[in-house]
Amino acid sequence: MAGKIEFDKILYGGDYNPEQWLDEPDIFEKDIQLMKQAHINTVSVGIFSWSSLEPVEGEYYFDWLENVIERLHKEGISIILATPSGARPKWMADKYPEVLRVDENRRKMLFGMRHNHCYTSPIYREKIRAINAELAKKFGNHEAVLMWHISNEYGGECHCPLCQEAFRNWLKDRYKTIDKLNKAWNTTFWSHTYQDFSQIESPSPIGECFLHGLTLDWKRFVTYQTGDFIKNEIQAIRDAGSDKPTTINMMYYYKGLDYTKFADIIDVVSWDNYPTWHKLNESVTAMDTAMQHDFMRSIMHKPFLLMESCPSSTNWQSVSKLKKPGMLEAASLQALAHGSDSVLYFQIRQSRGASEKFHGAVIDHYGKADTRVFEEVTETGNKLTRLSEIIGSQVKARAAVIYDMENIWAMEDAQGPRNKNLFVKETLEKPYFALRKLGLNVDVINQEQDINEYQVVAAPMQYMFKKGFAERARAYVEQGGTLIMTYWSGIVDDTDLCFLDGVPYGLMDVFGLRSEEIDGLYDGEENYGRASAGNSLGLEGTYTCRNLCDLVKPTTAEVMMTYTEDFYAGKPVLTCNQYGKGKAYYICADMEQAFYNDFMQAIVKAQQIDVIIPEWKIPDGVEVTSRQGADATYIFIQNYGKDIVEVPEILHSRVLLGTSDGKLGQFETAIYAIS
Repeated sequence: MAGKIEFDKILYGGDYNPEQWLDEPDIFEKDIQLMKQAHINTVSVGIFSWSSLEPVEGEYYFDWLENVIERLHKEGISIILATPSGARPKWMADKYPEVLRVDENRRKMLFGMRHNHCYTSPIYREKIRAINAELAKKFGNHEAVLMWHISNEYGGECHCPLCQEAFRNWLKDRYKTIDKLNKAWNTTFWSHTYQDFSQIESPSPIGECFLHGLTLDWKRFVTYQTGDFIKNEIQAIRDAGSDKPTTINMMYYYKGLDYTKFADIIDVVSWDNYPTWHKLNESVTAMDTAMQHDFMRSIMHKPFLLMESCPSSTNWQSVSKLKKPGMLEAASLQALAHGSDSVLYFQIRQSRGASEKFHGAVIDHYGKADTRVFEEVTETGNKLTRLSEIIGSQVKARAAVIYDMENIWAMEDAQGPRNKNLFVKETLEKPYFALRKLGLNVDVINQEQDINEYQVVAAPMQYMFKKGFAERARAYVEQGGTLIMTYWSGIVDDTDLCFLDGVPYGLMDVFGLRSEEIDGLYDGEENYGRASAGNSLGLEGTYTCRNLCDLVKPTTAEVMMTYTEDFYAGKPVLTCNQYGKGKAYYICADMEQAFYNDFMQAIVKAQQIDVIIPEWKIPDGVEVTSRQGADATYIFIQNYGKDIVEVPEILHSRVLLGTSDGKLGQFETAIYAIS
């Protein structure tokens, strides 16, 4: 890793593909002037440029790229330089067919698409190393180049013979002996015991796909092998003498990789944000997006980059919905609020043909400045130029939600208690939404990250307890923390073997209960949780629950809410147990959002957790976030609701962005600095 990253400006701009316009040089010159007009100061170049950089094996053509970099630099526009590995040229697939992927049905893919390559292939790694090294020698220390954009949206998997052998070697390193692997995967089930590692194949719908330990380890291997490929790309750059920072652009709720495993490989996290704005209630979409921002920030616990977002409509979603006036600015500032030091778009200029010709862009096919989108991009850029002091400030959180991808992999392959939909993502979101609605910054972490710094930790549906997690959770509560866990937690170990002797495993005394059974409800079926009289949080009323209902047997836990229906009416639906200096709450059912809102409000009040703006009841649809700098705290207030809201007076503050009358309309933002 290159070390500390420092920018002197909010990076504003996005992906630019000048190689698509080499035969029309006037377009490049016009684009530069339009970029300057829109306050664009940074562009990403070189993504998917391999066939223009190396059209024939071993023959590099960098003159066009050098001209682009020099011209942009002359105009004060910085460069994020990409490696081109996201899509290889045709000559490579023809000459070296081993670079093409094999799918889970063991079919070799044809040339086409992107990321259709094998991460294990020595030839592909060799070719990547060669072109990355040449790029680094030529441009790796150029004054205009801020950092390296490694490939593009890594994803997918390969099941070729090379990958099968690499998987077997990975398993040998993990388990050491075949007997230990057989025990971990419970291979005696259906008589699937292996005698040697050489017998193992990756999971396939035409082969083995019901050994859950195999499937889980394959997903881990895919993340490992992708990470190893990223290391190979970066090492080529380092060996060629460039120490510029590196990033990979990650994706929204992408379940193909465990992104947290890349924290020690890259220098800064970046991601691509494409919400379906205007499909649901805007505040719901905003909250969902906020959670992904916070997840990305929490991977390294430092500012991240918004690498891609769309200035208008995306072409690949089911409906290409336009962003309404004000939405572009609101979404851009939301990223800033949650810890981004950039607002970057895909794309600067709209492609003329092929897949993304109708994907939104700063400059569309018309090619001039008098469009609604260009004007909004320009206005947003103008505002960002006034916010440079926020760069490098941190989002400090006193609450966290545990969101662990390996746990999600295991849970969704478990074959029970609901196979159609476990509503995992929705359950992870509910406590997050409730905490954010109160005006709290929230980190989104995995089971392996430290939880001791948080006053409250929500751990929904932690089906799989990784090694050491139960011990860390116990110590956290014992030392005074507030831990909130839900149904379907502590069921299996990290090879997906069910725990014996009761669950949640290792924490039954901490929660003061044992889970006995879990009931899967049919779609449309409901139960209800009624607050117990005199409960310690003062909760009142009745709430709806759906999908899953855990039946627990309390020992020392206080029963705070009970079911009202079915044969388990009267059994606990919410409990609290004092353990050491802290408290452990257990939510037994998939409760509605209103329950989480009231429950978290009571928790925050009882634990006296400081919110960002005390004494202000945040209106529906309004989001409040803060960043902490060396000399000031920056408070962001954004209105995603339809009603105009009055912003409270924030004492001793400077207004960085806002309205003169203290009111915010839909998609408007106010930013304050408190020294």
